[in-house]
Amino acid sequence: MNKNYMFSLIAVIVLFLIAYFGVETAGLHVLFGIVIPYLAALIFIVGFVYRVRDWAYSPVPFRIPSTCGQQASLPWIRQATYDNPSSNGGVIVRMILEVLFFRSLFRNMRFELKGGKKLSYIWEKWLWLFALAFHWAFLVVVIRHLRFFAEPVPFWVQFLEYLDGFVRVEFLSDVLQVGLPGVFMSGLVLLVAVIFLFLRRVFISQVNYISLASDYFPLFLIMGIAISGILMRYFIKVDIVGVKEFTMGLATFSPSIPEGVGVIFYVHLLFVSVLLVYFPFSKLMHLGGVFLSPTRNLANNSRAKRHINPWNYPVHVHTYEEYEDEFREKMIEAGLPVEKESN
Repeated sequence: MNKNYMFSLIAVIVLFLIAYFGVETAGLHVLFGIVIPYLAALIFIVGFVYRVRDWAYSPVPFRIPSTCGQQASLPWIRQATYDNPSSNGGVIVRMILEVLFFRSLFRNMRFELKGGKKLSYIWEKWLWLFALAFHWAFLVVVIRHLRFFAEPVPFWVQFLEYLDGFVRVEFLSDVLQVGLPGVFMSGLVLLVAVIFLFLRRVFISQVNYISLASDYFPLFLIMGIAISGILMRYFIKVDIVGVKEFTMGLATFSPSIPEGVGVIFYVHLLFVSVLLVYFPFSKLMHLGGVFLSPTRNLANNSRAKRHINPWNYPVHVHTYEEYEDEFREKMIEAGLPVEKESN
Protein backbone atom coordinates (compact mmCIF):
# COMPACT_ATOMS: atom_id res chain seq x y z
CA MET A 1 0.00 0.00 0.00
CA ASN A 2 1.19 3.50 -0.85
CA LYS A 3 2.41 5.11 2.38
CA ASN A 4 3.36 8.47 0.88
CA TYR A 5 0.46 10.12 2.66
CA MET A 6 2.18 9.44 5.99
CA PHE A 7 5.10 11.72 5.08
CA SER A 8 2.70 14.52 4.18
CA LEU A 9 0.64 14.01 7.33
CA ILE A 10 3.77 14.12 9.49
CA ALA A 11 4.92 17.30 7.70
CA VAL A 12 1.62 19.06 8.47
CA ILE A 13 1.70 17.87 12.09
CA VAL A 14 5.25 19.26 12.39
CA LEU A 15 4.04 22.60 11.01
CA PHE A 16 1.28 22.62 13.63
CA LEU A 17 3.77 21.92 16.43
CA ILE A 18 6.18 24.58 15.16
CA ALA A 19 3.45 27.22 15.18
CA TYR A 20 1.98 26.10 18.50
CA PHE A 21 5.19 25.97 20.49
CA GLY A 22 6.74 28.88 18.59
CA VAL A 23 3.93 31.17 19.75
CA GLU A 24 2.86 29.56 23.03
CA THR A 25 6.33 28.77 24.39
CA ALA A 26 8.86 30.92 22.55
CA GLY A 27 6.60 33.94 22.06
CA LEU A 28 7.52 34.37 18.39
CA HIS A 29 4.37 36.33 17.57
CA VAL A 30 6.15 38.72 15.21
CA LEU A 31 7.74 35.87 13.24
CA PHE A 32 4.52 33.90 12.74
CA GLY A 33 2.20 36.90 12.56
CA ILE A 34 4.15 39.34 10.39
CA VAL A 35 7.40 38.05 8.91
CA ILE A 36 6.17 34.69 7.59
CA PRO A 37 2.87 36.03 6.11
CA TYR A 38 4.64 38.85 4.27
CA LEU A 39 7.35 36.49 2.99
CA ALA A 40 4.72 33.95 1.90
CA ALA A 41 2.70 36.59 0.04
CA LEU A 42 5.84 37.83 -1.74
CA ILE A 43 6.87 34.31 -2.81
CA PHE A 44 3.34 33.54 -3.97
CA ILE A 45 3.05 36.67 -6.13
CA VAL A 46 6.54 36.42 -7.63
CA GLY A 47 6.26 32.65 -8.19
CA PHE A 48 2.79 32.88 -9.72
CA VAL A 49 3.78 35.70 -12.08
CA TYR A 50 6.99 33.90 -13.06
CA ARG A 51 5.20 30.64 -13.88
CA VAL A 52 2.48 32.35 -15.89
CA ARG A 53 5.01 34.50 -17.75
CA ASP A 54 7.11 31.43 -18.53
CA TRP A 55 4.09 29.63 -19.99
CA ALA A 56 2.96 32.73 -21.90
CA TYR A 57 6.33 33.03 -23.64
CA SER A 58 6.53 29.34 -24.54
CA PRO A 59 6.11 28.88 -28.32
CA VAL A 60 3.14 26.83 -29.51
CA PRO A 61 4.18 25.64 -32.97
CA PHE A 62 1.14 23.44 -33.63
CA ARG A 63 -2.61 23.52 -33.16
CA ILE A 64 -3.07 20.82 -30.52
CA PRO A 65 -6.50 21.39 -28.92
CA SER A 66 -7.98 18.39 -27.13
CA THR A 67 -11.19 17.43 -28.86
CA CYS A 68 -14.05 15.07 -28.15
CA GLY A 69 -16.47 15.92 -30.94
CA GLN A 70 -16.87 16.50 -34.67
CA GLN A 71 -14.61 19.14 -36.16
CA ALA A 72 -16.04 21.85 -38.43
CA SER A 73 -16.18 20.20 -41.85
CA LEU A 74 -18.72 19.96 -44.66
CA PRO A 75 -21.92 22.01 -44.30
CA TRP A 76 -24.18 18.98 -43.82
CA ILE A 77 -21.99 17.47 -41.06
CA ARG A 78 -22.98 18.78 -37.65
CA GLN A 79 -20.08 20.27 -35.68
CA ALA A 80 -19.54 19.87 -31.93
CA THR A 81 -19.38 23.63 -31.40
CA TYR A 82 -18.01 23.62 -27.85
CA ASP A 83 -16.24 20.26 -27.68
CA ASN A 84 -14.39 21.01 -30.91
CA PRO A 85 -14.60 24.80 -31.41
CA SER A 86 -13.49 26.36 -34.67
CA SER A 87 -13.88 30.01 -33.59
CA ASN A 88 -12.66 32.17 -30.73
CA GLY A 89 -16.23 32.49 -29.47
CA GLY A 90 -16.50 28.72 -29.20
CA VAL A 91 -13.18 28.61 -27.34
CA ILE A 92 -14.41 31.21 -24.83
CA VAL A 93 -17.58 29.22 -24.12
CA ARG A 94 -15.53 26.04 -23.83
CA MET A 95 -13.15 27.68 -21.35
CA ILE A 96 -16.05 29.03 -19.27
CA LEU A 97 -17.62 25.57 -19.08
CA GLU A 98 -14.25 24.07 -18.20
CA VAL A 99 -13.20 26.58 -15.55
CA LEU A 100 -16.56 27.03 -13.84
CA PHE A 101 -18.15 23.60 -14.26
CA PHE A 102 -15.27 21.15 -15.00
CA ARG A 103 -16.97 19.90 -18.14
CA SER A 104 -14.16 17.58 -19.19
CA LEU A 105 -14.08 16.00 -15.73
CA PHE A 106 -17.87 15.58 -15.87
CA ARG A 107 -17.36 13.36 -18.93
CA ASN A 108 -14.46 11.47 -17.40
CA MET A 109 -14.68 7.69 -17.10
CA ARG A 110 -12.48 4.98 -15.62
CA PHE A 111 -12.36 1.33 -16.49
CA GLU A 112 -12.18 -1.76 -14.36
CA LEU A 113 -11.70 -5.44 -15.03
CA LYS A 114 -14.59 -7.33 -13.49
CA GLY A 115 -14.22 -11.04 -13.01
CA GLY A 116 -10.73 -10.84 -14.46
CA LYS A 117 -12.01 -10.68 -18.04
CA LYS A 118 -14.83 -8.20 -18.52
CA LEU A 119 -13.82 -4.59 -19.13
CA SER A 120 -16.29 -2.11 -17.64
CA TYR A 121 -16.36 1.66 -17.98
CA ILE A 122 -17.58 3.66 -14.97
CA TRP A 123 -18.66 7.29 -14.96
CA GLU A 124 -16.72 9.19 -12.30
CA LYS A 125 -19.62 11.39 -11.25
CA TRP A 126 -18.56 11.47 -7.60
CA LEU A 127 -15.08 12.76 -8.46
CA TRP A 128 -16.64 15.52 -10.58
CA LEU A 129 -19.16 16.44 -7.88
CA PHE A 130 -16.70 16.64 -4.99
CA ALA A 131 -14.01 18.35 -7.09
CA LEU A 132 -16.54 20.98 -8.13
CA ALA A 133 -17.73 21.38 -4.53
CA PHE A 134 -14.14 21.69 -3.31
CA HIS A 135 -13.15 24.43 -5.74
CA TRP A 136 -16.34 26.45 -5.38
CA ALA A 137 -16.27 26.17 -1.58
CA PHE A 138 -12.63 27.24 -1.53
CA LEU A 139 -13.45 30.26 -3.70
CA VAL A 140 -16.35 31.27 -1.44
CA VAL A 141 -14.16 30.93 1.67
CA VAL A 142 -11.46 33.13 0.12
CA ILE A 143 -13.99 35.79 -0.89
CA ARG A 144 -15.63 35.73 2.55
CA HIS A 145 -12.28 36.38 4.18
CA LEU A 146 -11.96 39.65 2.27
CA ARG A 147 -14.12 41.18 5.00
CA PHE A 148 -11.03 41.07 7.23
CA PHE A 149 -9.00 43.13 4.76
CA ALA A 150 -11.46 45.89 3.88
CA GLU A 151 -13.30 48.56 5.79
CA PRO A 152 -16.10 49.12 4.99
CA VAL A 153 -16.78 45.57 3.83
CA PRO A 154 -17.89 45.54 0.17
CA PHE A 155 -21.61 44.87 -0.25
CA TRP A 156 -21.02 41.86 -2.51
CA VAL A 157 -18.89 40.22 0.18
CA GLN A 158 -21.66 40.80 2.70
CA PHE A 159 -24.24 39.40 0.27
CA LEU A 160 -22.17 36.29 -0.37
CA GLU A 161 -21.70 35.84 3.36
CA TYR A 162 -25.48 36.12 3.83
CA LEU A 163 -26.09 33.42 1.21
CA ASP A 164 -23.40 31.20 2.68
CA GLY A 165 -24.69 31.35 6.26
CA PHE A 166 -27.80 29.20 6.33
CA VAL A 167 -28.61 28.67 10.02
CA ARG A 168 -28.14 30.28 13.41
CA VAL A 169 -28.13 27.81 16.24
CA GLU A 170 -29.34 28.95 19.67
CA PHE A 171 -29.15 27.14 22.95
CA LEU A 172 -31.38 27.92 25.89
CA SER A 173 -30.15 27.43 29.41
CA ASP A 174 -31.95 27.95 32.72
CA VAL A 175 -30.37 31.35 33.18
CA LEU A 176 -29.53 32.86 29.79
CA GLN A 177 -29.69 32.36 26.06
CA VAL A 178 -26.42 31.70 24.30
CA GLY A 179 -26.24 32.29 20.55
CA LEU A 180 -23.63 30.64 18.33
CA PRO A 181 -22.34 32.18 15.09
CA GLY A 182 -24.20 31.33 11.92
CA VAL A 183 -22.99 28.17 10.23
CA PHE A 184 -21.27 28.75 6.90
CA MET A 185 -21.86 26.04 4.31
CA SER A 186 -18.63 26.72 2.43
CA GLY A 187 -16.33 25.79 5.31
CA LEU A 188 -18.10 22.49 5.97
CA VAL A 189 -18.33 21.62 2.26
CA LEU A 190 -14.64 22.40 1.82
CA LEU A 191 -13.67 20.05 4.65
CA VAL A 192 -15.94 17.21 3.45
CA ALA A 193 -14.76 17.56 -0.15
CA VAL A 194 -11.04 17.56 0.68
CA ILE A 195 -11.52 14.48 2.90
CA PHE A 196 -13.24 12.73 -0.02
CA LEU A 197 -10.36 13.60 -2.37
CA PHE A 198 -7.91 12.21 0.17
CA LEU A 199 -9.85 8.97 0.74
CA ARG A 200 -10.13 8.51 -3.02
CA ARG A 201 -6.36 8.54 -3.33
CA VAL A 202 -6.04 6.05 -0.48
CA PHE A 203 -8.72 3.48 -1.37
CA ILE A 204 -8.78 3.46 -5.19
CA SER A 205 -5.82 1.24 -6.03
CA GLN A 206 -5.03 2.80 -9.43
CA VAL A 207 -4.99 6.32 -7.99
CA ASN A 208 -3.14 5.19 -4.89
CA TYR A 209 -0.40 3.63 -7.00
CA ILE A 210 0.46 6.88 -8.81
CA SER A 211 -0.01 9.23 -5.82
CA LEU A 212 3.08 10.93 -4.44
CA ALA A 213 3.69 12.72 -1.16
CA SER A 214 3.35 15.98 -3.09
CA ASP A 215 -0.22 14.96 -3.97
CA TYR A 216 -1.21 14.39 -0.33
CA PHE A 217 0.56 17.38 1.20
CA PRO A 218 -1.79 20.12 -0.09
CA LEU A 219 -4.80 17.99 0.89
CA PHE A 220 -3.61 17.71 4.50
CA LEU A 221 -2.63 21.38 4.49
CA ILE A 222 -6.10 22.44 3.35
CA MET A 223 -7.63 20.10 5.93
CA GLY A 224 -5.57 21.88 8.57
CA ILE A 225 -6.72 25.28 7.31
CA ALA A 226 -10.38 24.21 7.30
CA ILE A 227 -10.26 22.51 10.72
CA SER A 228 -8.43 25.38 12.41
CA GLY A 229 -10.86 27.86 10.85
CA ILE A 230 -13.88 25.86 12.04
CA LEU A 231 -12.38 25.59 15.53
CA MET A 232 -11.88 29.35 15.71
CA ARG A 233 -15.40 30.10 14.54
CA TYR A 234 -17.44 27.61 16.54
CA PHE A 235 -15.43 26.13 19.40
CA ILE A 236 -12.46 28.26 20.50
CA LYS A 237 -12.98 31.84 21.57
CA VAL A 238 -11.07 34.24 19.32
CA ASP A 239 -11.06 38.02 19.55
CA ILE A 240 -12.54 38.77 16.13
CA VAL A 241 -12.00 42.51 16.56
CA GLY A 242 -8.31 41.88 17.23
CA VAL A 243 -8.09 39.65 14.16
CA LYS A 244 -9.70 42.38 12.05
CA GLU A 245 -7.24 44.99 13.34
CA PHE A 246 -4.35 42.63 12.68
CA THR A 247 -5.36 41.80 9.08
CA MET A 248 -6.09 45.44 8.31
CA GLY A 249 -2.62 46.25 9.58
CA LEU A 250 -1.11 43.66 7.27
CA ALA A 251 -3.11 44.98 4.32
CA THR A 252 -2.06 48.59 4.96
CA PHE A 253 1.59 47.69 5.69
CA SER A 254 1.30 48.89 9.27
CA PRO A 255 1.21 45.56 11.10
CA SER A 256 0.85 45.17 14.82
CA ILE A 257 0.45 42.12 17.01
CA PRO A 258 -3.02 41.95 18.63
CA GLU A 259 -3.64 40.85 22.17
CA GLY A 260 -5.75 37.84 23.10
CA VAL A 261 -6.06 36.31 19.63
CA GLY A 262 -4.93 32.85 20.68
CA VAL A 263 -2.42 30.35 19.35
CA ILE A 264 -4.93 28.62 17.05
CA PHE A 265 -5.01 31.78 14.94
CA TYR A 266 -1.26 31.61 14.38
CA VAL A 267 -1.53 27.92 13.46
CA HIS A 268 -4.21 28.83 10.93
CA LEU A 269 -2.08 31.68 9.59
CA LEU A 270 1.00 29.45 9.24
CA PHE A 271 -0.97 26.83 7.30
CA VAL A 272 -2.24 29.52 4.92
CA SER A 273 1.28 30.94 4.52
CA VAL A 274 2.78 27.54 3.72
CA LEU A 275 0.02 26.93 1.17
CA LEU A 276 0.84 30.25 -0.50
CA VAL A 277 4.54 29.37 -0.67
CA TYR A 278 3.81 25.86 -1.95
CA PHE A 279 1.26 26.99 -4.53
CA PRO A 280 3.45 28.33 -7.41
CA PHE A 281 5.74 25.28 -7.38
CA SER A 282 3.09 22.56 -7.33
CA LYS A 283 0.22 21.09 -9.32
CA LEU A 284 -2.00 23.72 -7.75
CA MET A 285 -0.74 26.07 -10.47
CA HIS A 286 -3.37 24.60 -12.75
CA LEU A 287 -5.31 27.64 -11.51
CA GLY A 288 -3.23 29.76 -13.88
CA GLY A 289 -2.13 27.07 -16.29
CA VAL A 290 -5.61 26.14 -17.49
CA PHE A 291 -5.94 29.50 -19.23
CA LEU A 292 -2.63 29.07 -21.06
CA SER A 293 -2.97 25.44 -22.09
CA PRO A 294 -2.88 25.11 -25.90
CA THR A 295 -5.02 21.99 -25.59
CA ARG A 296 -7.83 24.24 -24.30
CA ASN A 297 -7.35 27.80 -25.53
CA LEU A 298 -6.91 27.18 -29.27
CA ALA A 299 -9.59 26.91 -31.91
CA ASN A 300 -9.44 23.75 -34.00
CA ASN A 301 -9.61 25.36 -37.45
CA SER A 302 -6.80 23.47 -39.16
CA ARG A 303 -9.05 22.51 -42.09
CA ALA A 304 -10.01 26.12 -42.77
CA LYS A 305 -6.71 27.85 -42.11
CA ARG A 306 -3.12 26.87 -42.67
CA HIS A 307 -0.95 27.22 -39.57
CA ILE A 308 2.78 27.54 -40.15
CA ASN A 309 5.26 26.43 -37.52
CA PRO A 310 7.02 29.61 -36.27
CA TRP A 311 10.15 27.56 -35.71
CA ASN A 312 10.48 26.80 -39.42
CA TYR A 313 13.61 28.12 -41.09
CA PRO A 314 14.54 28.19 -44.80
CA VAL A 315 15.90 24.87 -46.00
CA HIS A 316 16.66 23.56 -49.46
CA VAL A 317 14.21 20.84 -50.45
CA HIS A 318 14.35 18.42 -53.35
CA THR A 319 11.16 19.20 -55.24
CA TYR A 320 9.21 16.64 -57.24
CA GLU A 321 10.06 18.46 -60.46
CA GLU A 322 13.77 18.11 -59.64
CA TYR A 323 13.23 14.48 -58.68
CA GLU A 324 11.47 13.74 -61.97
CA ASP A 325 14.12 15.53 -64.00
CA GLU A 326 16.73 13.36 -62.31
CA PHE A 327 14.97 10.01 -62.70
CA ARG A 328 12.59 10.56 -65.65
CA GLU A 329 14.22 8.03 -68.00
CA LYS A 330 14.30 5.31 -65.37
CA MET A 331 10.68 6.05 -64.39
CA ILE A 332 9.56 5.69 -68.02
CA GLU A 333 11.49 2.43 -68.36
CA ALA A 334 9.83 1.15 -65.19
CA GLY A 335 6.38 2.15 -66.47
CA LEU A 336 5.83 4.83 -63.82
CA PRO A 337 3.73 7.88 -64.83
CA VAL A 338 5.57 11.13 -65.35
CA GLU A 339 4.24 14.66 -65.75
CA LYS A 340 6.20 15.34 -68.94
CA GLU A 341 7.93 13.11 -71.42
CA SER A 342 11.66 13.27 -71.98
CA ASN A 343 12.92 15.66 -74.61
